[in-house]
Amino acid sequence: MTAILHSPLALFMVQAALIIALSRLVGLGAAALGQPMVIAEIVAGVLLGPSLLGVVSPRMLGVLFPQGSMPLLSMISQIGLVLFMFLIGLELDPKLLRGRAHTSVVISHSSIILPCLLGALLGLYLYPRLSSPDVPFGSFVLFMGVSMSVTAFPVLARILSERRLLKTKVGAIAITCAAVDDVTAWCLLAFVVSIAKSTDLRSAAVTVGLALAYIAAMLVIVRPFLRRLGAVSASRDGLTQNLVAVTLLILLASSWTTELIGIHALFGAFMLGAVMPKDGNFGRLLAEKLEDLVVVFLLPMFFAYSGLRTQVGLLDTRDAWVMCGLIILVACAGKFGGSAVAGRITGLRWREAGALGILMNTRGLMELIVLNIGLDLKVISPTLFTMMVIMALVTTFMTTPLLEIVYPASELARQLDTPIPTQASSTNSVFTVLMCVAFDRSGPAMVTLASALVADRPDHNRLYALRLIRPTDRASFYIIDQDEETGINGLKPLLQKAEQLHLSVNPIAFVSPRPAQDICSVAEVKGANLVILGWHKPVVTRTVLGGTVADVLEKAPADVGVFVDRGLQAVRKVLVPFQGTPDDKAALMLARRMTAANAEVTILHVIKPGRADTERLGAQQEIEQSFTEEGPWNRTSVRMKLVSHEKPAVAAVEEAARGYDLVIVGAGNQWGLERRLFGLVPEFMVERCPISLLLVRQYQRSPGQVPVS
Repeated sequence: MTAILHSPLALFMVQAALIIALSRLVGLGAAALGQPMVIAEIVAGVLLGPSLLGVVSPRMLGVLFPQGSMPLLSMISQIGLVLFMFLIGLELDPKLLRGRAHTSVVISHSSIILPCLLGALLGLYLYPRLSSPDVPFGSFVLFMGVSMSVTAFPVLARILSERRLLKTKVGAIAITCAAVDDVTAWCLLAFVVSIAKSTDLRSAAVTVGLALAYIAAMLVIVRPFLRRLGAVSASRDGLTQNLVAVTLLILLASSWTTELIGIHALFGAFMLGAVMPKDGNFGRLLAEKLEDLVVVFLLPMFFAYSGLRTQVGLLDTRDAWVMCGLIILVACAGKFGGSAVAGRITGLRWREAGALGILMNTRGLMELIVLNIGLDLKVISPTLFTMMVIMALVTTFMTTPLLEIVYPASELARQLDTPIPTQASSTNSVFTVLMCVAFDRSGPAMVTLASALVADRPDHNRLYALRLIRPTDRASFYIIDQDEETGINGLKPLLQKAEQLHLSVNPIAFVSPRPAQDICSVAEVKGANLVILGWHKPVVTRTVLGGTVADVLEKAPADVGVFVDRGLQAVRKVLVPFQGTPDDKAALMLARRMTAANAEVTILHVIKPGRADTERLGAQQEIEQSFTEEGPWNRTSVRMKLVSHEKPAVAAVEEAARGYDLVIVGAGNQWGLERRLFGLVPEFMVERCPISLLLVRQYQRSPGQVPVS
C-alpha cells in the first residue's frame, strides 16, 4: 500500500477516487430512501473518518488519510466551497420576492431570530461544558446563535423540485424565505467572524466598516460591470472561455478581498454570485460550466475533510449524548417553531405552515460550512463540532419523511395549476381521461385514441396530458427551474394534434422522482375514469406490465390502459378479443364509447374446438349483456365473431392482421399479457400483434362504488 501511495499526488488521486466512489455508492441508498445527495456525501465523509474507518482499521485510516495530507485536502475543499458559494449566490434571484416580500421577510426573520435567541441561550449552558477559557464568551454565544439559524438553500431547492412544490404557495414562500435566510445568515456570520478574529473592539469596528465598504463597492461598481459582461455574452459569441476567465478572476479577487478584510473568502464568493445579473443566460451558462466539477469532484473533498474532523468517539458519556440531543431539540424548536408560527400568523393554513417549518429546518451543507469555519477559528471544540454535525444530519434527514406526513402526495397533487372541476366524481355524464406521455413522439397517437373515447360529448368530457420529468442530477435550483418548461414543450406534438381534432386538453408537467405515485395522485385529484400509459420497449426487459406500469395498474383509482402505438392515425375499425373476464369487460366498455366516433367494433370470442352450439349461443348472450350494461348501443356499428382455436391469443393476433386500426384487450394471461417473472417471457400479443394495442386493466372498485362512464 505504501508503494502505491509513494507521492503526495498519488496519495491525493487515491483519496479522491475513494471519496467520489463512496459518495456515489452511499448516494444510491440515499436516493432509495428519498433523501437528497448531500445526506450521502456527509455520511460518506463520516464513514471515511475516525468515526468508522478509524475504529475498524486505524492503520488503514493512517495510510489513506495521514495528517500530512490534510493541508492539501483542506485547500482543495476550500476551492470547491468558494466555487459552490458563488453558485449559491447565482441562485438568489430578486424576482423571488415579487408579491411575497412582506410575508417572506417576516417568516424568514422569524426563522432566524428565534433560533438565534435559543442558540445563544444554549450557548450559555454549553460554554462551561464544551468550551475552553481562551475562547471569548461573546464569540461562542454569537456563533451558536448563527449556526442554529442556517437553512440549506440548495438542499431545500432540490427537495422542492423533486416534490414539485416549487410552483405551489408553500414552495414559493419556502424558497424565498431560504434565499432571504441565506443572505441574512451569511451577513451575520461575517459579523461573527470579524468579532472572533479581532483582538479588540477597535479592530472589530474597522473590520465591519471595511465589510460595509466592500458591499457598497460590489453594488455600485462591480454589479454594473457584470451586467455589461452579461450583455456581451448575449450579443456576441455566447459565454466564451475569455468571459469565463474574466468572471473567475473577479471571483478570486472578491474572495481574496473578504479574506483580507477578515470576514472569510466564502462571503466574497457568495456576494459576487448574488450581484451577478439574473436576466438572460449568463448566470445559467456559468452554472452549467461549473456545477459538475464542483458538485461531483470538489464538494465531496469538503465532506470527506469534514468527516475526518468528526469524531463520534468523543461522545463517550451519557451526558455528551444528552447535550447532543439537546442541541438537536433546540435546533428543531427554533427553526420549525419560528417558521411555522410566523407562517400561520401571515395567513397560511396549519398544514402549509407545518410544511414550511419542516422545510426551513433543513440544514445540510450550509451548516457544515459554518461549523468548519467555527472549528478553524477555534470558536468551537472538536466535541461540539461532532455534535453539531450530527444535528445537521438529523435535521436534514428528517425533512423528507416528515414532509410526506404533513404534506402527502394527494395534497401536493391538489396544488397543480389546472383547476379541478367539482363535478368529477358526482356525475355520470363526464368521462375524464388522463394521458401520461413519456416521449413527445407518442403524444399525437395517444390523443387520437383519446378523441375516439370522448367522441360522444367532446365538449363535456375532460382530457389531461401529463408529462413527468425525471429529476436531473443537477444540484442547482438555477438550472432545475426550467424542468417544468421542458415538460410542457414535450407535450407540444400532442397539443398540436388535439387542436387539429378540435379537442381541449389540459397540459400538466412537473419533476417527479416517483412517477407511479404521482400518476395515481393526479388521477385521483382530477377524477380520472381512465389512465392511459404510453409504452416503449425498454432496453433491459421486454415486459409491458412491469416497473412503473405495474405500480400504476395496482394503485391507480381508475381503469388503466397501456397503449402500445404502432402508427395509429385514426380509429375506424376496432377489434376486442373477449373471454368474459372483468378486464375484458372494461375493454368492451371502452370500445362501446368509440362507436360514437363511427368506429366499427368487432368482438372476437374464442372458444375451444368442439364446443356445443348452445355454448356458442351462451357466449354471444354474455357478450350482449356485457355490452349493454351501461346503456343502449348502436348495433349497426358492432359485430360479433366467434372462432374456434386452442390458443385465444393466437386467434386474436391472426384476426388483428385483417385490416383493423386498433386492438383493445383485457390484460390477462389468456392473451399472454400477465406479468412474468423478471420479464423473461415476452407478452405474446405485444410481440406478435401487427397493429396498435390498448391493454386494459379494470379498477377494482369497492363494493357499492359506481363506475363513472
